[in-house]
Amino acid sequence: MMDMSELGTAAAYLRMSDKDLLKLHTLPYEGKKKIWIPDDKHAYIEAEVKETSGDKLTVETADGKKVTIRADDVQLMNPPKFDMIEDMAMLTHLNEASVLHNLRRRYSKWMIYTFSGLFCVTVNPYKWLPIYTTQVVAAYRGKRRTETPPHIFSICDNAYNDMLRNRENQSMLITGESGAGKT
Repeated sequence: MMDMSELGTAAAYLRMSDKDLLKLHTLPYEGKKKIWIPDDKHAYIEAEVKETSGDKLTVETADGKKVTIRADDVQLMNPPKFDMIEDMAMLTHLNEASVLHNLRRRYSKWMIYTFSGLFCVTVNPYKWLPIYTTQVVAAYRGKRRTETPPHIFSICDNAYNDMLRNRENQSMLITGESGAGKT
């Protein structure tokens, strides 16, 4: 595991402190009751199953509203220990709602990079963050991807080292909408 002091002021934008993670990961959780339901405004919202009748569920949303919904329309929620996870491939329930929730939560803390298996997902902050300094480059140099918080520098350094070690070309695919900040 990386010593976060190596990242200087960028650390807060790349990984939560152990203390903050511990708070998140110890929240109470009832696995069969917590779900995501579709929502027109937010894509998905958190709900708790109150009653089951055949293929219909009666749920209560976080704002106290009761809703009846088909069981096929809900998605399972992950335990709190997966909240703000750095690699979404580790989610117990890898579904659209959980991915969106994780990206939304990380983005709310300006943690714009998140791994998803071999991929690095980036959400454009539309502002400059102090995560592109020479100190940050040096902190990622020579480290395995699993040792560091998600960052494009991790992907680049690993590709460069694989190129040197294996004497094979490496490639990266960077995709996104026009104006999304790929450059």
